[in-house]
Amino acid sequence: MTANKNFKRRVRARATKTGQSYTAALRHFRPPTGDEMPKRMRLSVAQTILREDPRNSDDLRESGRDIGRLMREAHDAGARLIHFPEGATCCPNKRVMSIDGPETVGASDWDRFEWDVLHRVLQETAELARDLRLWTVLGAVHRLTEPNRPHNSLYVISDTGKVVTRYDERFLSNTKISYMYTPGSAPTTFTIDGFRFGCSLGMEAHFPEVFGEYERLDVDCVLLSTAGGGTPNTGAFATEAQAHALTNSYWVSFSVDAQEGMDAPAGVVSPRGEWLARCPQNGTSSMVTVDLDESEEDLAGVLLGSRPWRRTARGGVYDPHIVRDDPRSADRTIF
Repeated sequence: MTANKNFKRRVRARATKTGQSYTAALRHFRPPTGDEMPKRMRLSVAQTILREDPRNSDDLRESGRDIGRLMREAHDAGARLIHFPEGATCCPNKRVMSIDGPETVGASDWDRFEWDVLHRVLQETAELARDLRLWTVLGAVHRLTEPNRPHNSLYVISDTGKVVTRYDERFLSNTKISYMYTPGSAPTTFTIDGFRFGCSLGMEAHFPEVFGEYERLDVDCVLLSTAGGGTPNTGAFATEAQAHALTNSYWVSFSVDAQEGMDAPAGVVSPRGEWLARCPQNGTSSMVTVDLDESEEDLAGVLLGSRPWRRTARGGVYDPHIVRDDPRSADRTIF
């Protein structure tokens, strides 16, 4: 019993020191064995037409039809999960929503939103996810009780048609926080067939702390949904997605609206920082499908080598070897 308590104490101490979850810290002491089967899952990532006027019921319904068509394509491709961009249902334009607009950007008037139509579109999407047995992650505005502003969110709909969790964008742009949305407060993770996913939204590609946090939460893939930031910002988001995948040794699914996809199309980045596949660069609603496969050649070394070593490095492994001398001391050669 004493040995077990001491072991748990060591795991908790490491988790506290590194910021890891208890499970992630435990893996440092009990690394995966060669007998464990590598995980494999098929993921589709989509880019859709951005529609910016939530007063337009026809546009909202058209977004729903686009989403449904791509869900069926993903199902036909054998996907287990399909990932959509920020505002896949509608991404309200700041000038359309402004009480002082369209010439001046001001506080958003959320009474302009056709909430009942959006609700029906989301219901139909959930029903289709159930019928196709397809996990679906898509961007939508999440209404809060007045006078609170809504969240800019990602809904995670399971293959039973239930919303199992929701991610609310935390690092909002100046316009979003000043005039439009309530920020979220926590990361979101969920698991499908042993794969653990994290969610990110909007301009959060600019914030490496979001992606470092998901590494500590032991995710296998981060789903980054954005409406883009206009050229060249969308290209920068895509480049940052590659960097986050490489530096954290996990997959990143990059979903963007189709118009911004003309600059940087949606796609999936491997833990080596390489694009596995990307949507057509033609401004159309489309999707691509990839396999997240731990058994892929050389990938095991990345997943089971680089990530644990970085965790070890951050956990104080260098401390016993540091010589705490005066840099002006005679023991150093100074040129």
